[in-house]
Formats: sequence, structure tokens, C-alpha cells
Amino acid sequence: MNHTEDSNETTAPHVVKEELLASGRWVKLEKTTYVDPAGSTRHDHLFLSLVFVCPAGVGIIALLKRTLHKDCVVMVKQFRPPMGCFTLEFPAGLIDEGESAATAALRELKEETGYKGEVVGVTPGVVASSPTLAQLEMTCLDPGLSNCTTQIVTVNINGDEMENINPTQQLEFVEVLLLPLDEFQTKIDELLKKEEIVVDAKVYIFAMGMVQAFFKPRELPVLKQ
Repeated sequence: MNHTEDSNETTAPHVVKEELLASGRWVKLEKTTYVDPAGSTRHDHLFLSLVFVCPAGVGIIALLKRTLHKDCVVMVKQFRPPMGCFTLEFPAGLIDEGESAATAALRELKEETGYKGEVVGVTPGVVASSPTLAQLEMTCLDPGLSNCTTQIVTVNINGDEMENINPTQQLEFVEVLLLPLDEFQTKIDELLKKEEIVVDAKVYIFAMGMVQAFFKPRELPVLKQ
């Protein structure tokens, strides 16, 4: 049986109501009733929305640059209870109230890895009191499951600076890994073969992009005159 009801009010998809099922420190679990693009009201009991109570997050693509060394991507390895195993991720964290994504990125990078860097790029985002407004110009993580949003910040790290030669991280249970940028996907694949580890999808997509950037242009055939 299809749990839908015809609605003549509008065909523009929109949320009608959200019913709270459970709530924790960081997230709320809600059942969402919405109008689909065909104008039908959907209230399937299996359609659930994870609504984050906390502010939006920030992910950090940190590039370590050192004299006579390859540029490396700074990664973190840590145990994630929902996965039941260790994961390979970009450094990341929450944006504190009134804090910009750039500021949050530098703070989280320092806490998780010990490195101090310079922000060179930030994906679109806004700082707003309304969570709905704040989500309008951000990138989402898993829109089919939750309303969690993030901003990706690119940071360059001068590895020749004294404080970055022997960085001291503040988080005890996070392992820092340095993976060469031009071998990024290869090194990840090697880790997957050696260890019981899950790779964050954002990380692997970035790795695939690096392969395209480094190698695909060289494979293009020379056009005949």
C-alpha cells in the first residue's frame, strides 16, 4: 500500500511537519512528513530524518609543504563507534557559535594534528542565527538521511616553520597520517589492504579527483591537424 495523500495546495516540495522520536546530546531523530514534487503528502513511517542539534561542521583539506619533500595531505585515523572500527578522515570538527569556518578549521587542525596553517580556500557558507538559513549556502553531507551541513576549508601548512617540524596534537586518541598528494589514492588503497579501516567518502572522492588531475591529462590523445 502506498502511504500517500493527494494534495491540491501546491506541487512545490516542502516539509509539512516533523515528529520527535528521540533526542540526544548531538542529534535528534525525527519522522518527517513532506509534500513531494507530484503534490502528494508522504508520511511513510520508514522515512526518518536525523536533525543535528549542534552547529554546522567544518572539514579541512590540509596540505603540508616542506622543502625537498613531496606535498602531503594531513589525515587523521581514529576509532568511530558507529562504524565499529577505525576510519581515515580529513581533520574536522564543529563550528562554534559566532565562529567563522576559517577560524574553526585552524582551531580544529591545531587540536587534532598540532599543525598551524594558513587558510587558502573556503566553500560557500553563512553564519546565521537560523539553522535553516545557515544551511542554504552550505554543502551537505548525506541529504537522504540528515540535514548535516559542512564547509570545506583548504589550508596550507609551512612544514619548514619550527612549530610545524614537531607538532604537538591535543587529542590523545587521534593518529596523524601524512599521505603524498601525488600518490594519494595509491597510499589509501595500500592502507585498506593492510588494515581494517574504513575511508570517509569525502576523502576517497578527493583521491579520485587527484588521480584525474595528475594523470588523465597525460593520457589524452594528441589531436591530428
